[in-house]
Amino acid sequence: MELTKRKRILVFVDWYEPGFRAGGPIRSCVNFSDNMGGDYDVFVFTTDRDLGENQSYVNIECDEWIMRKGVAVLYASPSFLKWKNIRRFFKEIKPDYVYINSMYSHYFAVYPLLMKWLGLTDANVILAPRGMLKKTAIQFKSTRKKVYLLIFKLLGIHKKIVFHATDSTETGDVKEVFGSNTKCSQISNFPPLQQAIFKYIKKQKGVLRIIFVGRIHPIKNLTLLLEYLKDLRAEIVLTIVGAMEDEAYWNKCQQLIRSFPANIGVAFKKDIPNEDIGNLIADHHIFALPTEGENFGHAIFEALSVGRPVLISDQTPWRNLPQIKAGWDLPLNAPFAFVDALNKVAEMDEETFRVWSKGAWQLANDYITKSDLKSQYLKLFS
Repeated sequence: MELTKRKRILVFVDWYEPGFRAGGPIRSCVNFSDNMGGDYDVFVFTTDRDLGENQSYVNIECDEWIMRKGVAVLYASPSFLKWKNIRRFFKEIKPDYVYINSMYSHYFAVYPLLMKWLGLTDANVILAPRGMLKKTAIQFKSTRKKVYLLIFKLLGIHKKIVFHATDSTETGDVKEVFGSNTKCSQISNFPPLQQAIFKYIKKQKGVLRIIFVGRIHPIKNLTLLLEYLKDLRAEIVLTIVGAMEDEAYWNKCQQLIRSFPANIGVAFKKDIPNEDIGNLIADHHIFALPTEGENFGHAIFEALSVGRPVLISDQTPWRNLPQIKAGWDLPLNAPFAFVDALNKVAEMDEETFRVWSKGAWQLANDYITKSDLKSQYLKLFS
């Protein structure tokens, strides 16, 4: 592989395209590579299979660097994931920057961080926690995570790197865990390079098509959404799109679904590639995700970009949505507010719904056209 004289970024991420089951982190890294590849040589080190899969991607060479859309990617098989191989990348590539997209991953966070701590690389290390420092995220497998974070601080690793937070909440999480003097740059995630196509959908009063896109995991709060739906009188169709991450939690969801009255229909779609999500969302009236926390929310942004109002919690960067008729961002301890919003959109006629659809699309469009993200990232990687 021929190396240019441009500065080099070595990206560590557990999953990358064509994977899609890990959701937002994949999209964040793909959008980052697409946007930064014109100014830097970007190398992405990742696994050779999607989240929860036992087989490698089809027709993709493993354990060697290949070019994918102008970016060098190495899809590592399980046997290839070794300290010596990762160490070899640092020697061969000589990256100017290392961009880590995880807090706890053995090979894609711990190893490169230890190499920095041991002085085995001169690269500037930037760590994006990807929401993993939220209290709601730490509560899962909390003992292991708390021990890890304690060791992290005792070794002083946080003093040798820069954190990348995507909103003010994540900045607060970083400083709460590692101290107020911790270096942290706050820049939102890149959206896709190309804006999605906006189209209207027919809307009748008393009829509502809802879509939920997210991992089947307690942090995404699907059970809460199901609880909100069960007493609605409108004709409801709910589509659930998500990777099966917690089967016990999914069993709870199924129990709720089985108790639904005849006016509520539910469809579950497990494996939907990222490139098809936008069209699927556009076939529904509203996107619903009462999540316990998102550091960006790529699926939320995708819904907005295709002109679909969103019903979400107030634990995301997307706030004050009712004022611009783009949706609702509501506190999780206010169930009546969620039910009221669902009833409101269910009773919308076509003319009213078009106003909210346009408001959603306008929010996404303004984000793309008005944010100066590229210059902020160039400053971070300079």
